[in-house]
Amino acid sequence: MRAQHRPPRSRRFSLTSTGGIQMAKIHVGAVVACGLLQGAACLPAQAQQADSASEGSVATYQFDNQVKLMSEQRTRGISDSLMRPSAKWSTQFVHASGLVALLEVAGVSKQQFVNGDGLGVTLAGGYRFGDPDRWHAGVGLATERFPGARFMAPHGIDLETGTPTDVRTTNYNSDFAVMELGYGIVEGRVLYVVSKTYRGADTGGVCGQILRFSIDPTAALQCYARGEQDSRGTVLADLNSQLPLLPSLLPSTTLRLHAGYQKLANFREGNFADYQIGITHRRWGLDWNLDWLTTNTNAHQLYWVQDGERIRKTDGDALVFSIGYTF
Repeated sequence: MRAQHRPPRSRRFSLTSTGGIQMAKIHVGAVVACGLLQGAACLPAQAQQADSASEGSVATYQFDNQVKLMSEQRTRGISDSLMRPSAKWSTQFVHASGLVALLEVAGVSKQQFVNGDGLGVTLAGGYRFGDPDRWHAGVGLATERFPGARFMAPHGIDLETGTPTDVRTTNYNSDFAVMELGYGIVEGRVLYVVSKTYRGADTGGVCGQILRFSIDPTAALQCYARGEQDSRGTVLADLNSQLPLLPSLLPSTTLRLHAGYQKLANFREGNFADYQIGITHRRWGLDWNLDWLTTNTNAHQLYWVQDGERIRKTDGDALVFSIGYTF
């Protein structure tokens, strides 16, 4: 938002795991999408005339760009930046017909997404319909890419000698089918993983990680005993809400609530819930955000990272501060 006196914006909610893919709600047949955005600037709509002698229709579209600086980058409560500061760029396209698209680039840790460029790229597209103040829904496709990032891990283990075998290379890329449904300020979404793995979760990525960080190898051996598995069919579910916080005392302040659940296909070790409470205050043309995040992960070793001589635990509770500028 370029000026603080513009009208307040309506709700917007995210499409992917990353808290990342934001899809704006659009009234069916709406001409201007500007008033239906939240969490991003309400920019003047860039209108293009679709000269139609029969209908005389006007096609309206809008681009929103946001730069965000964060004390750390988290996805589903797990740190992607190894508890270090990060930055994010988002570009969103919204059309009055209900079509939406988003490109997002965020900084991630090379210790977590090894051999990569230190970037996480999310691309999404879909269609939204309904009334933002009542029932509304959406469907879409999304992909999350980590350029160059890949790891090597054993996909088997010799039970007689305890020696890892069948070492393979896996990347962290994921593809999703997405469905959203909401009523008023309560909005839900389900992401279904259609790629072979979700963020590299296969036998090597899961069982190998447990084997690496466990003193007792029993859990890892039980994991390997299930045979070769991938994580296609993983389900990520989210429930979100945001509402004005004491508007008479704290104008331009929003309370955000989130609860999510990850059901990792074929690997119950990766099932967990996450919760988030956040506050956003808009001042001086900036969005000031403070979020508390927590998870109840099942196998903590899946979220441990070797950082030099230290082991960092990326699934701990966190208080995350961020500043966003939208233009």
